[in-house]
Parts: sequence; structure tokens; C-alpha cells
Amino acid sequence: MSKMKAITLAKAAEVMGGRLIGGDPDTAIQQVVMDSRLDVTGALFVAIAGARADGHDFVPSVLERGAVCCLVEREIPDVLGAQILVDSTLIAVKALAGYYRQLFDIPFIGITGSVGKTSTKEMLAATLSAKFHVHKTEGNLNNELGVPMTLLALRPEHEVAVIEMGISDFGEMTRLTDMVRPDIAIITIIGYAHLDNLGNRAGVYKAKTEIFHGLTQDGIALLNGDDDMLKDCCITDISPDKQSVTRLLYGLDNTNDYRATNIISQGESGTTCTFSWVDTSMDTEIPAFGTPFVYAALASAAVGDQLGMTAEEMQRGIAAFHTVSGRANVIQTDFLTIIDDCYNANPSSVKASITSLTDLPGRRIAILGDMGELGSDAETLHRDMGKHAADCGIDLLITIGDMSKYTYERARETDSNLETLYFTKKAEALEKLPTILKSGDQVLVKASRSAKFEEIVAALKTL
Repeated sequence: MSKMKAITLAKAAEVMGGRLIGGDPDTAIQQVVMDSRLDVTGALFVAIAGARADGHDFVPSVLERGAVCCLVEREIPDVLGAQILVDSTLIAVKALAGYYRQLFDIPFIGITGSVGKTSTKEMLAATLSAKFHVHKTEGNLNNELGVPMTLLALRPEHEVAVIEMGISDFGEMTRLTDMVRPDIAIITIIGYAHLDNLGNRAGVYKAKTEIFHGLTQDGIALLNGDDDMLKDCCITDISPDKQSVTRLLYGLDNTNDYRATNIISQGESGTTCTFSWVDTSMDTEIPAFGTPFVYAALASAAVGDQLGMTAEEMQRGIAAFHTVSGRANVIQTDFLTIIDDCYNANPSSVKASITSLTDLPGRRIAILGDMGELGSDAETLHRDMGKHAADCGIDLLITIGDMSKYTYERARETDSNLETLYFTKKAEALEKLPTILKSGDQVLVKASRSAKFEEIVAALKTL
């Protein structure tokens, strides 16, 4: 990887409001790292005091291994090397990231929403890579520490930046968007997520739409027009200074600016459909299972169109997409088809996954676990999942966990003929699953991350 655009220690200290201790003020930072186990040659090492480890403990070793400076909240004595002393390393690194972003005159795309952020980010990066050198958020670095580290990983050769932005409370998105300053802001959906802090969907809408505060003056707000809250979103009601922002809608409804029609499921191999806008129609093959990926690909095509890509480039980019582990990742074994969607779960994403499961042939089984952070509505929302599963007509519903008992009960109340099983503990289910599942079954596995349902996926692979 090439070096960062040049930032001297003196400039970094100025931007972060810190005091430079030792070192040559004219020394340039080549990279920024917060993991002491990585190559730290030429790096500014960010010492974060975490729950399990304090980065300050590693300052002597990273300086010995070639770091040019350490960002610290307390001066580390008796070390050879530079330190920048600040009150908060987290606040300081966000200030540095915001400054560094302004050194790039390239399109920045910020992505948020209750469901589909990562899938849209990955699909968009794949699509744009057919024409541009793309920088994207890696893994789950989408929070107040991950976003600045993502921005600071930009390099001079990058032509587009795709930044995932995740939040769980009010004010977080404002702090993220102030750093990213997106030229295009995508909101995928307003769902039931992080309700412990946000209260209800209106709270989720308020928190997510804070992204418009940082949107560039002539930017684009690309919104899911099939979402009942987003389709009527008025940007200037949220951020009055954004009079010149263009609002574009994407979705399946024919009132959207970018539309998907002729959607045909090809089972676990993917989906074909037609995208259309203004005077353009584009037949598209999406190598991923389920309607959520149609939305992700459509949003990606909308961005591609806005950035001047041809239909052929967009088709080629979408075709190069690969699903991410834990996110509707289809795993074919000699015995089963497993839809590994256990990275996380909220009511909107669970409903979408169950609906997509019904597109598959054969015996369709949903293994569902508890959804977290739903506040006082947790019981009601888990019951809603049971009704949805029954209404969709799947063949077997298996639920695991304390709250998932309500999903099980509501499914049985809705359709007494639906085969349902309930386990209080994951270990009980793992013991019984080999006797329950049959050759050729299509099995969806989904729960919140805290449930660790990847253990179920791993077990299913061995059957």
C-alpha cells in the first residue's frame, strides 16, 4: 500500500489540538494504526484505552518498531520517540480524519440504514470497481472509531470512497457525517433497531437522517422510496441549509426515480431483474439470493449512473459481487442449503430474510434467535416475527432463546398446521438438529450477533 497524503507531526498536533512532545515536527506520517500487532513503520499509533487492553501500554514497543509518533492521553515517560498529548485520543483521531478527508477531491458515498448497510456497501464497491479505484469500509469499521480509521486509510490513488456509517444513539450520525462529508448519502431503510436508545421508528428516522447535516451543498440524497418514512423525507426540514441537494428515490414501486422490475428468483444462484430510469433500461444479473440484494444492486446502479458509468460497466461490476459471511451467504453442502444470515438481526431484516426464503424450492426451514436492543417493544416485535413466518408459508420454524418463545407462540396461534419447535438453549437445538433436518432442506439461520448463531452454521456444515 502507498503512503498517506503528507501530514506532518506539527500539522497533526495542530489539527487535533494536541501538544507535540519530542520528535521532528516536519516528520511526515505515513499511516495511522490503532492495533499494535500490525506493521507500524512510519505510523501514528493511536493509543485507545479499551475494555480489555490499554493502547498506552504498547507505546514503547511500537516506537521501537518504527512508529514515528504515538497519540496519547497521558505522556509515557522514558521513551525515544514523538508523542502527541491530547485530552481524548478518540476525539483527536476524529478531528484528524475530518481534516484528512478534506485533502481528497473525489466522490464520497456515505451509507446508513437499519438494514442492508454492509450489503449495499459491498455491492456498491463491486459495482464502482468496474470503473474506479474504490476505497471502502472494511469489516464492521462503521462506528465512531471505525469511520475515522477508514478515512485515514485513504490513499492518493483512490478515486471513490464508500463509507458505511452505523449508529445506535442520537448525535452519533452527526459526528460521523461531519467527518465523512458525503457527496452522496444513501439510506437503505428505517427499521426497528437500537430501540433501547432510539425509542421507536420515528427515533430511528431522526437519528439516521442526521447524515444530511454533513451532506455537501450540491450533494445527492439517495433514499429507499419503498420505505414509508423515507419516500416523504424532506431534506431541508432536517437540514435547512441544504437547498441545492438533489433527492432521488430507488425501489420497486414505479414512482421511484430508479426502479427494479421483472424480478425473477434463480434460487440460491441469484436473481435477474431489469433496472430502469429516465430513458435507460438495464437487464441485470445479481449473483446473490433475496430481494434485499435487488435493493442493494439498484442503489449501486443509481450511484453508478450519477458518477457517469455505462450500463455495461455497471452490469459487470454487479456480476462481480460476492456475499459477505453471515449476511445471506448461501452455503451449499452435500446435505443442505444453508442461508447464513446470522451476523445480526432486527425485525426488518428478519422479515426480509424469511420472505426471501420462500423463493427457494423444497422444504424451507427458518432457525431464528433473539433480536436484541428492541427496548419495551421486544415482546411485541418477536411475536410479529412469528406471524410473519406463518403468513409466508414456510415449512418449519425453529426458535431458540428467551424472547424467541414469543415468536414460536405467535406462529402457532397464526397457523396451527405450521410445524414449529422451540428450544430455550442453543445447545439443546444443536443436539436435536441432526434428527430434524433432511437432505435437500433449505435452512435460514438468523439472530442478533449476541446469540452467536455462527455456531449453528458451523454445525450444519458438518451434517
